[in-house]
Amino acid sequence: MRLVIARCSVDYAGRLSAHLPSATRLILVKADGSVSVHADDRAYKPLNWMSPPCSLKEADGTWTVTNKAGEKLIISLEEVLHDSSHELGVDPGLVKDGVEAHLQELLADRMEVLGAGWSLIRREYPTAIGPVDILCRDADGTTVAIEIKRRGEIDGVEQLTRYLELLNRDPLLAPVKGIFAAQEIKPQARVLATDRGIGCVVLDYDELRGIDDDKLKLF
Repeated sequence: MRLVIARCSVDYAGRLSAHLPSATRLILVKADGSVSVHADDRAYKPLNWMSPPCSLKEADGTWTVTNKAGEKLIISLEEVLHDSSHELGVDPGLVKDGVEAHLQELLADRMEVLGAGWSLIRREYPTAIGPVDILCRDADGTTVAIEIKRRGEIDGVEQLTRYLELLNRDPLLAPVKGIFAAQEIKPQARVLATDRGIGCVVLDYDELRGIDDDKLKLF
């Protein structure tokens, strides 16, 4: 990965045009060929970017990034404050939080805490966009996808929504309902989940892991 901090202006020429006036920004060039321009805010989201595959040409203080559709990202460098390259190696991928993994294990082993007659289909049910934490059936035989988080926020609801859209395309599973389960669910996440017909369950992790018999409780 190459990291460049520079005062620059940026122009995008493609289906639309966009201009970023001169300012100090971070430019990331990743091994996959992508180029992104970042400000010191907006969390992870870049101001502008070019997804791979694309080519990068540097000449006379100007970077021209071109994708396969011929769209261009032109970065005009006025002053380079930092320029370094680093070999990150192969990323091992996301490792789930231990609390989330344990909650998943407990719920999968004791589906009755969600209601009488509930049964497990599979933990980590594979889909094209990632595994669903728990796939199960309720007492009526309806398929239910459960997404488990330590802290339930809007991103988790969006993630479960994408899973539900995909799972409901499978005639062997549809219709598929969703449950968003977490130790704490933020009000905004609960509102969004309710609006999308997704149920919310608040879990007490300490209670779940501290009870040895089968009388586990969800709050």
